[in-house]
Amino acid sequence: MEGYIAKSQLLCYVRRRRMVSVMALIVAVVLILQIFTLPSRIAIQPHFPSSKLPASDMGSSQNTDFYSQSLRLGTLPLSSDSHNLIDSIKIFKEPDHGFSIKEMNEKSEQDEDSDGIIDLDEDEEADTEFAVNLEDENMLKTVKDSEDNFFLIEDGMSKENTPLVVEQTGITGNEREDIEGTLSVNSGNDAVFPVPISSSGKVSTLQSKKNKQEPGDGASMSSETLPTILRANESAGNTSRKKKKLEMPPLSVSEMDMLLLKNRASRRSMRPRWSSAIDKQILAAKKEIEKAPPLQNDQLFFAPLFRDISKFRRSYELMEKTLKIYIYQEGKRPIFHQPLLGSIYASEGWFMKLMESNNHYLVKDPRQAHLFYMPFSSRLLQLSLYIRNSHNRTALRKHLKNYVDMIAAKYPFWNRTGGADHFLAACHDWSLYETKNTMDHSIRALCVADLGIGFQLGKDVCLPQTYVRSPKNPLKDLGGRPWNQRPILSFYAGSLHGNLRSVLLKHWENKDPDMKIFSPSTFHAEKNKMNYIQYMKNSKYCICPRGYEANSPRLMESIFFECVPVIIADNYVPPFFEILNWEKFSVIVPEKDVPRLKEILVSIPESEYRELQRGVKKVQQHFLWHHKPVKYDLFHMILHSIWFSRVYNIKPR
Repeated sequence: MEGYIAKSQLLCYVRRRRMVSVMALIVAVVLILQIFTLPSRIAIQPHFPSSKLPASDMGSSQNTDFYSQSLRLGTLPLSSDSHNLIDSIKIFKEPDHGFSIKEMNEKSEQDEDSDGIIDLDEDEEADTEFAVNLEDENMLKTVKDSEDNFFLIEDGMSKENTPLVVEQTGITGNEREDIEGTLSVNSGNDAVFPVPISSSGKVSTLQSKKNKQEPGDGASMSSETLPTILRANESAGNTSRKKKKLEMPPLSVSEMDMLLLKNRASRRSMRPRWSSAIDKQILAAKKEIEKAPPLQNDQLFFAPLFRDISKFRRSYELMEKTLKIYIYQEGKRPIFHQPLLGSIYASEGWFMKLMESNNHYLVKDPRQAHLFYMPFSSRLLQLSLYIRNSHNRTALRKHLKNYVDMIAAKYPFWNRTGGADHFLAACHDWSLYETKNTMDHSIRALCVADLGIGFQLGKDVCLPQTYVRSPKNPLKDLGGRPWNQRPILSFYAGSLHGNLRSVLLKHWENKDPDMKIFSPSTFHAEKNKMNYIQYMKNSKYCICPRGYEANSPRLMESIFFECVPVIIADNYVPPFFEILNWEKFSVIVPEKDVPRLKEILVSIPESEYRELQRGVKKVQQHFLWHHKPVKYDLFHMILHSIWFSRVYNIKPR
């Protein structure tokens, strides 16, 4: 009898151990699956939503309430490392005097010459791939002289007492080559991009203006098969393949139209993890936009400038009526909540300033928001964290990743959509790299709107790059001479950044009296009777070639001074492309046709030029900053593009 009892006890013990082992294995598998499937790996949430949201709190403690109540949204307790990360994301000691942006903006006013003369090298500095711009000398001095200690984030942990050293730098040709050699590792420019493919399986290529067909004529386009393009790239050598895995063929405007429609139809935006009444409002707005009745004899706008004036007007009205935005208060200055209003990066600063002071669209309760704004400055991110001549931008990307991890852990909203209802505005050349992977699913308003290096047409929107010379008076010197009082055929003056500008100067500098094409040295040495602004005001066409990147502030300068812009930047998506018909107020020339530039311009009849210049004057209102925003101005157009992107990318639950 005793032996039977002993055997029974042993059997129960073995079975109990097996059951515990199986349960432990199941728990481990579930945790691993959740870690690798959630948008944020810090906040471990279950795969079912909670309908119980925290109570509304309009006071200053609201952010704390969301953090403390996140457990009721299905979040398991965070580890001590996660709490340390949330603390370490506050990487700057708050200086009593801020980042001296006021002093920086005042310097912009002082440096502005009353007669409109500008420094061409300074104007072009935005195109420099790995350089700190010279126009921020005063800001840099302020940073270096600051008595406050800064420290950087490294692998999620803070590294205190590391002084921030930011110096003005220019890059020599040799340094440029060294930098380009590292782009395959750091730049992230090898992103796979969508290519419009015809029904025959061929990839369309850009046609020259000479062979351009009228819309709707059904003419076939020259094309290559995708395997042919890949083989051509492989034959260029192994080193080039490291820099770019795939070379995008230049696209015409009509091909970009096709790509926009294709991307909207096929985009795999994350479906919300749980439903929301806010989503239903956006879906209802989309239906109303699609059913917008045709407008007859619109008195407010010049209809030919728009792709569909009826849809735009209806969408804008619904934005004013419906859209609500929540701005995260997390993030320390100078990188967050610190608008920079002067220089060639002014767009991100002006948008931030006007957005954070807007009472119409902002809400204090994030549950009422359709969109969430992440207010950082890509320019100040570079000035604060990039180490001169390091050729390493990893710290910049990590800083934004840690910021996203923090708001994802503290709030439920990022994880609900994977960041698809969040947006940012960034104008620095490195913004595509800095936001890659971390903010890929968010709506990115970027100055670097280049399809060839990761700009996602249909989701991302082009942020117009504006050079605001006078922050106190952004409309100073606005306008130009009438269309029939512009004696100069074309004008360009600027630095030799990138290969294209060298080609432009090679073919046209001092080659033709009608083509006023200058390098900085020839422009300053010629003892010109006119300065830079006067040239733009007196020219029919203003040349806007790409530099190191596709974007350039000259495009907005041309519209500002009512000069017809000539865009020479393959695969650049111009601002508000989804709304405006750029062929009605600009000339788009493929880069390969630079030797034929005058031929192309003189072939445009006077009547067509007159209509183009009229279009520039009519569209100008949409590209102007105001201290107090007005309807349909640049601030509202940028905001509308972000709203429009969300409307056409939202996925119903």
